[in-house]
Amino acid sequence: MMILYSGTVCPYSHRCRIVLFEKGMDFEVIDVDLMHKSEDLAAINPYNKVPVLVERDLVLLEANIINEYIDERFPHPQLMPADPVMRGRARLFLHRFEQELYSYVTTIEQGGKAADKARAAVRDNLSQLSQILAKQKFLLGGEFSMLDVAIAPLLWRLDHYGIQMGKDAAPLMKYAERLFSRQGFIDSLTPSERAMRK
Repeated sequence: MMILYSGTVCPYSHRCRIVLFEKGMDFEVIDVDLMHKSEDLAAINPYNKVPVLVERDLVLLEANIINEYIDERFPHPQLMPADPVMRGRARLFLHRFEQELYSYVTTIEQGGKAADKARAAVRDNLSQLSQILAKQKFLLGGEFSMLDVAIAPLLWRLDHYGIQMGKDAAPLMKYAERLFSRQGFIDSLTPSERAMRK
């Protein structure tokens, strides 16, 4: 059985939980208190960070690596495109999300003047996605994919992070509500994450 070491408010762990619930698999989630990490976590992950996926002798780190492994191991429903060209584009998008969105999360969580600049950067980068979402249901077209998984936790946390989206982001916010209504997303939320939105 797969075991996911997951932070209860960690957006990266949240991505992995979404994939596991979307797949409807048998798995165990071990909640990790990020302020008081156990020695178990340090023993399996030299970086002492979550998420970590353990399956028999295999230990995987980093949300995107974990999620691609789960998608290949349990291909239904398939979240990465089957076509190599589209899969390459999806991976590029995932990389861009890390660089242009998630790289600012720690700065926002720490607060201060730098956090305001980080919020503005996330807002501006997210606004660009509205143009895509005005024309299609999900980021890769008509089907829910790994890109939607990757961005959902950030969209869920916009208010929590103090990121105010403008009127031009209306397609993005409608898209967010579509993501939040999926059963896999609802099931993936921890009590602490549910409390982030009123």
